[in-house]
Amino acid sequence: MKSYLSLIPISAKVRRRQNRMTLLCIIFAVFLVTAIFSMADMAIRMERSRLAEKHGQQLTFQAILDTSMGQTLFLTAGALFLLILMAGVLMISGSINSTVAQRTRFFGMMRCIGMSRLQLIRFVRLEALNWCKTAIPIGVLLGTVSSWILCAILRFVVREEFTAIPLFGVSAIGIVSGIVMGTVTVLLAARAPAKQAAQVSPIAAVSGNTGSTGRTRRAVPTGVFPIEISLGVHHAVSAKKNLVLMTGSFALSIILFLTFSVLLDWVGYLLPQSASEADITIYGESGANCVSPKTAEAIGKIDGVKNVFGRRSVFEVPAELEQEGLPQTVDLISFDDFDLKALKKDDVLKKGSDLSKVYGDNGYVLAICDLDAPLHKGDTIRVNGEALTVAGLLKYDLFSGDGLSHGKVSVITSSETFLRLTGTRDYSLVMVQGDLTDESVAAISGLLDEGLLLRDQRDQRTFGTYIAFVLCVYSFLAIIAMVTVLNIMNSISMSVSARSRQYGAMRAVGMDGRQVTQMIAAEAVTYALAGGVIGCTGGLAIGKNLFNILIRDHFAYAVWTIPIFRLLIVVLFVASATFAAIHVPAKRIRNMAVTDTVNEL
Repeated sequence: MKSYLSLIPISAKVRRRQNRMTLLCIIFAVFLVTAIFSMADMAIRMERSRLAEKHGQQLTFQAILDTSMGQTLFLTAGALFLLILMAGVLMISGSINSTVAQRTRFFGMMRCIGMSRLQLIRFVRLEALNWCKTAIPIGVLLGTVSSWILCAILRFVVREEFTAIPLFGVSAIGIVSGIVMGTVTVLLAARAPAKQAAQVSPIAAVSGNTGSTGRTRRAVPTGVFPIEISLGVHHAVSAKKNLVLMTGSFALSIILFLTFSVLLDWVGYLLPQSASEADITIYGESGANCVSPKTAEAIGKIDGVKNVFGRRSVFEVPAELEQEGLPQTVDLISFDDFDLKALKKDDVLKKGSDLSKVYGDNGYVLAICDLDAPLHKGDTIRVNGEALTVAGLLKYDLFSGDGLSHGKVSVITSSETFLRLTGTRDYSLVMVQGDLTDESVAAISGLLDEGLLLRDQRDQRTFGTYIAFVLCVYSFLAIIAMVTVLNIMNSISMSVSARSRQYGAMRAVGMDGRQVTQMIAAEAVTYALAGGVIGCTGGLAIGKNLFNILIRDHFAYAVWTIPIFRLLIVVLFVASATFAAIHVPAKRIRNMAVTDTVNEL
């Protein structure tokens, strides 16, 4: 052996199994960053190509950054880079910290044969960098291949606006970002464990003291809890550094989940999906109610047509509204039953709205007005001498480009109620859904009377784009969740291994397997509760700010609400991760003989 550094590859081979989680954390961080920046780069190239066709070849990179798409992509990618960096540092640091705690005797022996503190720090850092030789290339390769697959899906499956996205493009930005992420993450993560290793006394090589316990000045307070629960909580809070790392792993994973989830809201506003979205729209050239119900019935019999539904409308109808500040006219619009059901499917109705009252010939309607207008459920609107009761309100104006009513009040009625109020039977719009071919569209066109127009909207579908984006986000969330669970399981397991002699001593004085399990569970639950509270608080705060930047500033009607369902998912995730982290190490300790746990090195 020429140098003590020659021990690094030997140690890597011997501790291959223990190092798997650390390698996985590095691969995960590099993979995510490489994939995110590569996809952002491919999207920028696509946007540059589109703008070049529109404005000519004299196009600079600054022109791309001046577009809202370019700014959004790089700002989002940069924010995710920082979050992933923080998560990676905490996860890898926790893993290295646990490894150092288990190898106290080894570092003590190295001190005994002459290794200085500075050399020991260098040894731990170089050992951590040695993992990068394997993890970074794997992470970069996986990130690049993933971006190829996503680009291919967008180009050949989703199509639409992604037909110009590059295939098999190699992103220098993505690769460099991944390499920087892996190297910086490992160096930052190794700092504290390296200093901890350097503080190991040569006496530890002789005594085998793990250094996991400090000097105890007073007994652990039990309070109302059994001793095993109190000891478990004490184990968690007494090791401050480990508490920060474990709590941080939980918290940052939750923050990443809640932050990524906002992107789902963003694409929902950007590409709204409606159950009543039409493939074909038929309307009158004059804009009046002039499409016969018989025409709609005939269209419904054509092959490929699944749904045919229509709307009737009369604008600026005199009305009496009791509330001050509201106009004394309303726009009346009729919805068929299919159209009304779509409002509930699309989650367009405000909380408390009762859609069931609107169906059929009755006096109940839905209303659309500005967010600050004094109109509420149960209010009365008088039209043509008849009192109409508001059964619910819509979250935004379906008939406005920006979702705002701009002072108008629109009233949605059933077809039967509209007919009774106005006597109008013909439709102003007839919408068609289905698997329509060009032949089907031609057949529909042949049924139209003079003065009627047909708008073909089949190529304007955004469902594929929406699904592709949602799948990407959920894939990243799944990876984050998987690596977090594995990291927490690994960290708890190594924490238990570092205290094996303590558990052996406790079992020797009478603690049974059930109490050992409860002690380990109390330690894990302490990490989970602290991480859950911090993660949910931080995640909601960051998520709200991101919502304001990406959504509220561009969609005036958007309102942020506490994501209860996502918080329930977080609670389920934390509970599952905690249970998984407890089960394996507790089972191992219970199955070990007392003599084995006492004598374990």
